[in-house]
Amino acid sequence: MTDRQYQQRFEALLREHQGIVLKVAGAYARDREERNDLAQEICTQLWRAFSSFDERLGRFSTWMYRIALNVAISQRRRVRSAQVYFEPLEAHHLDSIGGHAIDEPDERLAALYRFIGQLDPLNRALILLYLEDRSYAEIAYVLGISETNVATKISRVKQKLREQAAQMALSEET
Repeated sequence: MTDRQYQQRFEALLREHQGIVLKVAGAYARDREERNDLAQEICTQLWRAFSSFDERLGRFSTWMYRIALNVAISQRRRVRSAQVYFEPLEAHHLDSIGGHAIDEPDERLAALYRFIGQLDPLNRALILLYLEDRSYAEIAYVLGISETNVATKISRVKQKLREQAAQMALSEET
């Protein structure tokens, strides 16, 4: 394969799966400029690591998630060490991560996005992949943890979500 063919293959795969970059950047960056910077850094790292991609070992999208999430989590750690900032994931963020904003979002959906926005970077990545219907094996590969650990973490996050939903329901009753 020539250098040009190699580059064209990468560009085609990147175009096909660009939603992954946008979703990860949207979930880990707080504003448009930071999302664009993160998306660019993810693409740069994908290109640098492309020679290590072996389609016999798995799908490109799974490999891409692994690279993208590692870049996002690393960048988030660097930003956090410089400053502490938190913006929960809201319905309006859907536009920047490839979804469709709803004029009047369901309050339960809005609450779910707020909950996801409060999770630490690893659990946010875990839930992002879980909501994408990725298998436990794929999630484990992307995050570099065991399938058992994936199952345990998902169970814990679901339990926290149930507890928050119950608290929210109680507060609405009173």
